[in-house]
Amino acid sequence: MILIIVSLLATVYVAYSAIRSLFARKISVDLLAAFALVVSELHGEWQSATFISLMIIFAKLFSIYTDNKARTSIQSLLKLKPLTAKIKIKNKIIEVGIDQIQKNQIVVVENGQRIAVDGTVMSGFASIDQSSLTGESLPVAKKKGDTVFSSTLNISGTLFVKADKVGADTNFAKIIKLMEEAQNQKVGMRSVVDNFTTWYILATAFVSLLIYLSTHNINLVLSILLVTCADDIAVAIPLTYMAGIAKAASRGIIIKAGIYLEALDKVKTIIVDKTGTLTNGQIKVLHLITFNKFGPSDAIQISSSLASISSHPISKAIVQYGQSHHFHPLSFSKYQEIPGKGVDAHDNHQHQYLLGNLKLIHDKHIPVSAANLVQINQIESEGHNIVIVAKDNQIVCLIGLGDHLRLGVKSAINKLHHIGIKNIVMLTGDNSVVAKDIATQIGITEYYASLLPQDKLKFIKKLPPNNGSVAFVGDGVNDTAALAQADVGIAMGGIGSDAAIESADMTLMDDNFNKIYESIHLSREVRKIVYQDFVIWGTVNLIGLLLVFIFQIPPKTAAAYNFVTDFLPLLNSIRLFRYNTSR
Repeated sequence: MILIIVSLLATVYVAYSAIRSLFARKISVDLLAAFALVVSELHGEWQSATFISLMIIFAKLFSIYTDNKARTSIQSLLKLKPLTAKIKIKNKIIEVGIDQIQKNQIVVVENGQRIAVDGTVMSGFASIDQSSLTGESLPVAKKKGDTVFSSTLNISGTLFVKADKVGADTNFAKIIKLMEEAQNQKVGMRSVVDNFTTWYILATAFVSLLIYLSTHNINLVLSILLVTCADDIAVAIPLTYMAGIAKAASRGIIIKAGIYLEALDKVKTIIVDKTGTLTNGQIKVLHLITFNKFGPSDAIQISSSLASISSHPISKAIVQYGQSHHFHPLSFSKYQEIPGKGVDAHDNHQHQYLLGNLKLIHDKHIPVSAANLVQINQIESEGHNIVIVAKDNQIVCLIGLGDHLRLGVKSAINKLHHIGIKNIVMLTGDNSVVAKDIATQIGITEYYASLLPQDKLKFIKKLPPNNGSVAFVGDGVNDTAALAQADVGIAMGGIGSDAAIESADMTLMDDNFNKIYESIHLSREVRKIVYQDFVIWGTVNLIGLLLVFIFQIPPKTAAAYNFVTDFLPLLNSIRLFRYNTSR
């Protein structure tokens, strides 16, 4: 009676699931299991039906394990979220719940406390452990003017932080949301599994029918069905992809869905932006050459005021240079940032101000003298970027800026070449001299200079469609369209960029270029485990069928065999949770 009750309950559950799939125009493994259960019960094979029920139960338990294992990484992050924080109101410091913190309030972060907001350090000095976001355990020194992030740990010192983002707006909250979405989507090789399941079930049903018509041996047919039930592989593949996403997250690599992990494995071309991606984006003003009646103070005031309008890394460097010289900002009545060119602004007296590259100056018909060109060529020959500043129809100054290569980029490029990524292309808006200098240093032979953001997008669109997946690596600020167009958009330094988290398919929370290599290596390990799962499943089924045909094992033995061997591909997939991504 116990066997009958268990098997009947399982039949109701599985039949309901199979019918739901059919209404959704899908053929699931539950259909095969339901058929096997019904046939077993009609012929009094209650032990066989019970084994099928146990297979279904354990398949569902492994599915739950998959979800819980993935959620464990999310829950471990959630534990890092502080429940309370200290804020400074006038001259008093009070403790409040983090949901009570408001934007622009001053949060006091003492030694041993986690930061509750994304914000700017107003005073103090501390060493911050950012491993919860970046996966790197080395502490980062923070001082006045630096940016700090929610969930990171103050391991020494005290900081007074102005809250720029609170609650759901913090990067930490957005990462949690992304991980939850990736966990819920359960995509990756899903389409492959669905297609395989459909054809496999149809083929199994057809062959079983032929065997029954030929032999009229229902026990033989039932044994075949029980041996070949594919519920293990249907659970093992999603489990592998979820393990891969969770493992990547532990290293500060946020992958939005398994489909991007799958696409990463097929990448043959990597396109990289230069500024903020290959270089560290910490550009500094190295030259300031004035012209006409303008002196250095005029040039600094005009250039810094214009640069403060723009979000480009070069503009930030000019603003920092102006701040170091205590410039007084100009007021503009209207202004426009022109992507890939610069800034065009007007004041209340209808004076026009320009800051940008030579393209912008030519477009606005500003005369460029021979002396200007000599200086431009001289600065560019040193491998530096040029920014031209103009007022009305006169050149105010030339600003030469320099950047430095990211630590470890050359080594990471070599690793990518070593694993078969031969086609690595650098795209940049900088001039050809600067582009050549950077490309030569890191070992990239193909590069394109003086490009606008739309030019980068056109370049990706023109790539041959049958030459593997294309990954685009940018800083997530000026490359949103290119990140979206590529098969895999990879944003560097997502720890400080809303655009990176929102527009990219995959975000590296720190600026470690080597993690691109780690990600591709991980995606290939995922693919290898998926293929191993199919091989294990196929081998086990082949052995089971031989046992059925040669030794004529009864249905209950076939069911017991399938129940035991079901665990093999699942256990193989679980290995990925212990995989070392940095190998």
